[in-house]
Amino acid sequence: MTGLRPDTIKVYDLDRHFRDEAPKAVTLSQTFMHNGWWAGRVGKIYHYNVPASIGTDGFDDPPSWQETVNPKGRDKADEALIFNAEPHRKISAALSWLAADGADEEQTDGMVATEAIKMMEAKRDEPFFLGVGFFRPHTPYVAPRKYFKMYPLRDMRLPYAPKGDRDDIPTAAFAHNCPVPHYGLDELTLRKALQAYYATISFVDAQVGRLMAALDRLKLADDTIVVLWSDHGYHLGEHNGVWQKRTLFEQASRTPLIIRAPGARGNGTACKRIVEFVDIYPTLTDLAGLKPPKGLEGRSLRLLLDNPVAKWDGYAITQILRPADKRLAKPVMGRSIRTERWRFTDWAEGKSGVELYDHAGDPMEFHNLARNPDPEAKVVMQHLRKLLEKKASGKVPTTPFNPKRL
Repeated sequence: MTGLRPDTIKVYDLDRHFRDEAPKAVTLSQTFMHNGWWAGRVGKIYHYNVPASIGTDGFDDPPSWQETVNPKGRDKADEALIFNAEPHRKISAALSWLAADGADEEQTDGMVATEAIKMMEAKRDEPFFLGVGFFRPHTPYVAPRKYFKMYPLRDMRLPYAPKGDRDDIPTAAFAHNCPVPHYGLDELTLRKALQAYYATISFVDAQVGRLMAALDRLKLADDTIVVLWSDHGYHLGEHNGVWQKRTLFEQASRTPLIIRAPGARGNGTACKRIVEFVDIYPTLTDLAGLKPPKGLEGRSLRLLLDNPVAKWDGYAITQILRPADKRLAKPVMGRSIRTERWRFTDWAEGKSGVELYDHAGDPMEFHNLARNPDPEAKVVMQHLRKLLEKKASGKVPTTPFNPKRL
């Protein structure tokens, strides 16, 4: 929403607002508002201060919107029914789920879709920027029961990893909230968690479908740019037991990103080029013919929208800050760079570990080539480290952060 990187806005946890460091930042929706668009938000776009408190503004950014709606469905009212496989954690952080009774529209995400459609209907005759934030598949995994039935438990399988997969991975690479493989849970419980996660994916997919159907019904599809993205990827037991987020592995760092631009020749075609979320801001202003603010740190993807196989020298940067804990004597900054072939990661600028994975032959990142690098790996790491250092610091920030909210 700012088009700026973590080291620019100094946000590394869930307790800091980007305007603390960049009070004059002009957000994506603000740029559209300044050019005559109406801007509204339904659900979670900026982070809510407490994820379980559905229905609150949390860390929203009031200057970014002219109207906000925070639905609160029966998934919040039925929290007492949610199964928590890790009772010592809050349901928002634990493997927890509920095959819910009732219709899609009774759930918060169903209500989000309904309210977003109402906004589209009300603003159909004027330019609008609409942010629609769904909560799922965030924990707890709650979806109507019919979506659980789409994924029979007998078909659920935990991901493969070779024996000893963790032997060449630095300690800091494993999230502080997931130091024990599979949280120590039994296989049946883990398969139920998989089923619940997939159910919430299909549930939200259905809500997105409702939005797309509304665009068609309102005859807006040919005049509306649609961007679908997620704030991070997700682990479902990879590397012999990593779950949820907060890693720099491919599963957590790579995220869904779908853009449909009216008239773009590449619509409906998968693109394998490497892009970043900071690219969304300049892409949308480019497509809409608007002048973006100075200082944006991404670039327009218009070329790829017209030609998904166009030559592209892209790479993606991801950062994550580890708090001090029983494993780490002091906080550690992790940073990772992904090119079309390689992922290079270092922790505390290499002092707490280095990783290199060759996606040409190792897409699951099983073999850390930085452990005993050959001449090619050494050259690749030297090159990628230089690119990484231009965009992301490996030092622990001097600005405030809350270790409990990393």
